[in-house]
Amino acid sequence: AINADVKNENLSSVQQLGVEMTVRYGKYLNLLKEDAENGLRVVLMSCEKFLKQQQRTVESSLCCLQEPCSGYDWFASSVFLIMSGDGERTLMFLQQFSRLLVSAFLWLPRLHLSMHLPITTVESGIHPVYFCSAHHVEMLLKAELPLVFSAFHISGFTPSQICLLWITQCFWNYMDWSEISHYIALCIFLGPDYQIYLCISVFRHLQQDILKHTEA
Repeated sequence: AINADVKNENLSSVQQLGVEMTVRYGKYLNLLKEDAENGLRVVLMSCEKFLKQQQRTVESSLCCLQEPCSGYDWFASSVFLIMSGDGERTLMFLQQFSRLLVSAFLWLPRLHLSMHLPITTVESGIHPVYFCSAHHVEMLLKAELPLVFSAFHISGFTPSQICLLWITQCFWNYMDWSEISHYIALCIFLGPDYQIYLCISVFRHLQQDILKHTEA
C-alpha cells in the first residue's frame, strides 16, 4: 500500500536532477542497470514519506524550513549505489540505520524539522552537524593546522562552511567512490567523530594548495 502511494507522488525538479546525476554516476561505476532510475525514485519518495512522520510543523520565514525535505538526499543515494541499485535492501538498511545516533551526522535529512531536536534548534534552520561536527573541525584545525586555519580567516570563509558542504554531499565530486564508501563505513563502525577526523585529513592533504592560493 505504501509503495503504491509513493509511486503516485512526484519528485521536485531538484530531486529529479539529483536522480539523473546519481544514475549517470552509478552506470559510470558499473553499479546500476538501465532501470535503476525508478528504483531510486521510490527510495527517495519513501524516505521523504517516512521522515515526514517525525517532522515538526514550524512557522518561519526561512526558506529552508518551508519544504518538508532539505535539498537532495545524497546519503540515501550513496547507500543505493552501495546496494548496487537494490531499492528494498536500501530502504531496509535506512530503516535500521535511522535508529543509530550516527544517522544524525551522516544522513542530514534525518534531522530536518525533526521532533527529536529542541524547538529552538529547529527554528534556527541550522543543522546540528554545523554546530557539532563542523565546529569541532574548526577547533581541531586551529590546533593541528594553524596555517590552514589562518588562510581561511584571511579569505573571509570559515572551514565549517566547506565541511558542511562536503558532509551534506557525502563528499561526492570531491573524493573517489571507494573513498566515499570508506567514509560512510568508518563513521558507522567507528563513530561519528571520524567525520571530523576525515575533514581534518582532507585539509592536511590540501594544505600546500590552500597556502599557495592564499599567497596568490
